[in-house]
Amino acid sequence: MEDDTLTELNDEALLRRVAEQNDRAAFSQLFQRYAGRIKAFLIRAGAHREEAEEGAQEVFVTLWRRAETFDPTKAGATTWIYTIARNKRIDMLRRARRAEPDTSDPLFVPDDIESSETLVAGVDRDARVRAAILALPDDQRAVIRLAFFAGLSHAEIAQQLEAPLGTVKSRLRLSFARLRDELGSEFSLELMDQ
Repeated sequence: MEDDTLTELNDEALLRRVAEQNDRAAFSQLFQRYAGRIKAFLIRAGAHREEAEEGAQEVFVTLWRRAETFDPTKAGATTWIYTIARNKRIDMLRRARRAEPDTSDPLFVPDDIESSETLVAGVDRDARVRAAILALPDDQRAVIRLAFFAGLSHAEIAQQLEAPLGTVKSRLRLSFARLRDELGSEFSLELMDQ
């Protein structure tokens, strides 16, 4: 289709051509129609000129990649394009607000290198815990896995296992008692020292 014919197509038809045929000429036509307006929109929303130019380019990259998600029954092409631009501006603001990390923060200080004895003790401890958990009955092992490895609450575990909340709590208490018997009561103190 020649450029003269493309200029006669409405925005929705151009978006369809981009989505269905990866039509570069249709994309170019949309770019000509909207790039300046999107840049101006971003500047009015507080972006600096260079930032607005980059943001407008990102809007059109998104348009190219996501043209197939355009649904004319939900919004017009202009609304859809400006929604992408609005979301891009929100992303730009979030990036600008993100503080630079403080390198003197203790989180950025590397941990002391552990001695080989500590590493071996940790491997042994992990193996003991793993063996003790594997020795639990299936129903108790399941609640331990969901509570501590999947991070689910008691209510979420009950829902996932389709079991009463009291049963979940009871299985957790029983599994703790078995683990305490298997690992010894001092084991929890050993874990706190780590």
